[in-house]
Amino acid sequence: MPSIRVDFYLLASDQNDARWSVACRLLEKAYAKGHKVYVLCNNKQEAEFLDELLWTFKEESFIPHNLQGEGPEPPPPIQIGYEGEPRGFNDILLNLANYIPGFYPKFKRVMEIVVNVETEKELSRAHYRNYRAKGCELHTHQIELK
Repeated sequence: MPSIRVDFYLLASDQNDARWSVACRLLEKAYAKGHKVYVLCNNKQEAEFLDELLWTFKEESFIPHNLQGEGPEPPPPIQIGYEGEPRGFNDILLNLANYIPGFYPKFKRVMEIVVNVETEKELSRAHYRNYRAKGCELHTHQIELK
């Protein structure tokens, strides 16, 4: 069984808005390449915030998405959730939650975004160690926002 690729996007910014901006950009890119992405948020408020943001973050962009359990069946390529397991998604997991979900091994790839705040970086280091212990293929990317 091939190992799961895990990408950590290390932001130069210490602003939480940067996390959401990079999440939208990653989702836009994944959609353009034909991927299906499940986004895991910490709670309903974050999920609803990202849902709204994806409609407005770029005027010329359209990213078909919905909140898990809402909308059409089959779901669009981007599904946003905060509890329970994703149904029908096993391509990319964008983990915006503070924990690693038990279902992550069903995905081919996991993406994590790290804001340049010490508590965030500590949490990310713990995630990195956990993924490494599970034999995942780890990659880090430095992100400078313009």
